[in-house]
Amino acid sequence: MGEIEGIGTLFTEVRGLIDDAKRQAAAAINSELTWLYWQIGGRIKSNVLNDTRAEYGKQVIVKLSQRLTETYGRGWSEKQLRHCLRFAESFASEETVSAVRRELSWTHIKILIYIDNSIKRDFYLEMCRLERWSTRQLQARIDSQLFERTAISKKPEETAHHDLQQLRQEQQIAPSLLLKDPYVLDFLELNDRYLERDLEDAILRELESFLLELGAGFTFVARQKRLQIGTDDYYIDLLFYNRKLKRLVVMDLKLGDFRAEHKGQMELYLRWLAKHEQEPDEESPLGIILCADKKQEQIELLELDKCGIHVAEYLTVLPPREILQAKLQQSIRQARLRIDKQAQP
Repeated sequence: MGEIEGIGTLFTEVRGLIDDAKRQAAAAINSELTWLYWQIGGRIKSNVLNDTRAEYGKQVIVKLSQRLTETYGRGWSEKQLRHCLRFAESFASEETVSAVRRELSWTHIKILIYIDNSIKRDFYLEMCRLERWSTRQLQARIDSQLFERTAISKKPEETAHHDLQQLRQEQQIAPSLLLKDPYVLDFLELNDRYLERDLEDAILRELESFLLELGAGFTFVARQKRLQIGTDDYYIDLLFYNRKLKRLVVMDLKLGDFRAEHKGQMELYLRWLAKHEQEPDEESPLGIILCADKKQEQIELLELDKCGIHVAEYLTVLPPREILQAKLQQSIRQARLRIDKQAQP
């Protein structure tokens, strides 16, 4: 029996309908199960809180797991019930859970609920929703200390909450959610000795990985963009555009330490772009100076934040996790101390 005319097209269309229905059904099931787990966690939490004995809480979970397993079979282990309890403890707002369950899988949520710091947890939650990370990508971002490397981790708690709330409610992303320090560029695989041109070449060779490290919304615009100012020519190392921030982003690469004169050079670039390239509906251009090292006091005295300039170190070799974590935590503590001192009368 020969092929019926048009059967191939019909099969493709019907297969598409079936696959779409399966995806929608899976999303609906995930949403309802997530809601169920939060409700169960809330009931366990309320029950345990009625008794102050720690041992009582353990017994409740053990006995409940046994009864549920006898009734419904697999899926209601003690571990699963502890996940539910942790879910209810980490997300107290019904409104938040209602939104999250439609966008993230239960596997995403199990990763997020074990982040103790609420600002850190909200950061990963909102960025995960914004960039649609898979669970593997989410875990990789956490392992790379993304939050600790992002500017928001060094902001006052009130400012951090405001930026996250703005993203959640208005889908407006603040620069503090995207700018990092340091940037991890180990994927460039540079030798011990290299020139600025080598660094630039390596970034362009690994542009996809570099854009992922930069974060959401970055697109490459130009390399060595020429600016003609009077009779002088200047060249921007790398120029990007960020769709989320709606602004051009200049990147200046420095092999050595940050120096005060780098500020004037970057200000010149930003003002030229604002005058000649910025569209009416765009925000002012932003500058990122990538350098091997920097002195925080010097950066504060120059008041670079007010100029739209972000100075960050870059790492071409990723240090052991413990060393990187200790360095980042120290940087966060120092930033918080400076903020506290500035707030004092």
